[in-house]
Amino acid sequence: MTVEATTERVLRLLALLQRRPSWTAAELAAELGVTDRSVRRDVERLRALGYPVHATAGVGGGYQLGAGTRLPPLLLDDEEAIATAVSLRMATGGTVAGAGEAALRVLAKLDQVMPPRLRTEVRAVHDATDTLVGAGVEIDAELLVTLARACRDAIRVRFRYAGRRPREGEGEERERTVEPVRMVATNRRWYLMAWDVDRADWRTFRLDRMRQVEATTWRFRPREHPDPVAYVQRSVTAAPYRYLARVRIRARAEQVRELVPPQVAQVEDDRDGWCVLVAGGEDPDWLAVHVARLGFEAEVLEPPELRAAAARLAARLASMAGPR
Repeated sequence: MTVEATTERVLRLLALLQRRPSWTAAELAAELGVTDRSVRRDVERLRALGYPVHATAGVGGGYQLGAGTRLPPLLLDDEEAIATAVSLRMATGGTVAGAGEAALRVLAKLDQVMPPRLRTEVRAVHDATDTLVGAGVEIDAELLVTLARACRDAIRVRFRYAGRRPREGEGEERERTVEPVRMVATNRRWYLMAWDVDRADWRTFRLDRMRQVEATTWRFRPREHPDPVAYVQRSVTAAPYRYLARVRIRARAEQVRELVPPQVAQVEDDRDGWCVLVAGGEDPDWLAVHVARLGFEAEVLEPPELRAAAARLAARLASMAGPR
C-alpha cells in the first residue's frame, strides 16, 4: 500500500474518531475496509503524531479520541464546512471583543483549504446575505473566561459595579461579592445571574458594567436557584424601569413573541385567544406607542399612567386623521 493511501486512511480514521465518542475496533475496520490489525497500526500512527487515542480492553471496549495538548485538524464533511463558514461570518459582528477578528482569521484559513465547489457555495451565501449589526456592547474575552470558570467551579467572584441610575444614588461603583450561577447573552448584551452575598438575594449584573473582576479562593455550595434565562429576562424587561406595563393583547403568545424580542418584554399566555405583555419603561407615552405598533386589540391592565398615555395617543391620532 502506498504512503498516500496510508495517510488518507489515517485521516479517515481521525475523522471517524471525531464523529462519535467511541468506536470498537471491528466498527472502525468495517468503516475503513481494513483488518483490526490495520486499525491498531493506524491508531499508533495517530498517537505518534500527538493525538491521544484512548483504548479500553474487553467486551464493549474500543477507541476514543481524548483531549490533547493541541487542537487536531477538523475534518469536516460538506454540510459541516458550509455551516462552519457561515457561522464564522456571522460571528464577525459579535459582542465579544476580539472575536470578530479571530473569526475572520479562521474563516480565511478555512477558505484556503476548502474545495472549490464548496468555496463557491459558501461565497454565494455570503454574497446574498447582509448582517444587521445592532448597537451591542463588546465584552472582553478574559472576563467571560473568568466568570465561566467561576460558574463551573462554584467560586465566589468580587468586582466593582456601576448602577443604572445616577440620579438615585446608584451610579457610583460599589464592590460586590457574588456566587455566580450562569451567564445569559442576548443579541446586544451579556448578563450574569448570581447570588449577591451582601444583599442575600439573587441579582442580575451586566458584564459591561463590571470593573476589576477577580475570582476569589472561596468555594461555595451551590444553592437552589431560579431558571437563569427566565430570571434574567424578568430583570432586564421589568426591574430596572420606572413603569411596569401589563397589557392584554388579543393574539396568541407566539404571534406577539415574533414581534417583540425576549430582552424587551415577556409574553405570557392568557385565556380565550389573548396573551399578556409585560414590559418596563421610563416613559408611558413611549410604551403606548410601541404597544399600538403591534397592531392588535389591546387592554391596559396597569399602570394607570399607561392608560392616560394611550388616551393622549388616541386623541393625537384622531386629530391627525380629522378634516383639515
